[in-house]
Amino acid sequence: MNLILMGAPGAGKGTQASMIVGKYRIPHIATGDILRKTVADKTPLGLTAKSYMDKGELVPDEVVIGIIREHLSKSGVSKGFLLDGFPRTIAQAEALSQMLEELGKKVDAVVNIEASEEELVRRLTGRRTCKKCGRIYHLVVDPPRSPEVCDICSGELYQRSDDSETTVRNRLKVYQKETFPLIEYYKKKGLLNVIDGEHEVEEVFEDVDKLLKNL
Repeated sequence: MNLILMGAPGAGKGTQASMIVGKYRIPHIATGDILRKTVADKTPLGLTAKSYMDKGELVPDEVVIGIIREHLSKSGVSKGFLLDGFPRTIAQAEALSQMLEELGKKVDAVVNIEASEEELVRRLTGRRTCKKCGRIYHLVVDPPRSPEVCDICSGELYQRSDDSETTVRNRLKVYQKETFPLIEYYKKKGLLNVIDGEHEVEEVFEDVDKLLKNL
């Protein structure tokens, strides 16, 4: 089973990825983790990626594609994989298709977890972090016993600047702009499957699981 998992910040993609990997025992290929490891290992591609990251620039498609190609060729993906964070552009999607063809594989399904902007904003702006120990709470999902005070160390809770409503709405606009062409690309190929991410975690996974069982 070869899957691509998509979803806006706050849609619950990370949670669903863990549940899919836990049940289906397929490798979770998280692009961000692979990129950081490649940089830490100081591979040629890693050093190239670092040169862009150090300047605060996006790592070019050809570098990201090279890193993923390297990972797919080395890792055991004979039982399938769950791609998370890649592809992000049409160029990356086309390169992925070519890579998989060389390996005698193809994408079986693209799972896109969706939620309304208001729900995503509610989830993302509700996060609070302890200044002392770093424990993260959520005012709705996982609230502290006492407002603005950490249950563990009694440190002060605060809202990180990237969790403010203005920042969150901007992040969501950027995500929608970047991913819309990709969603249309996979829709035309008949691979796109939309999952409603506004239900409880277990209910969302039931829908995901039902989809995967029918592949």
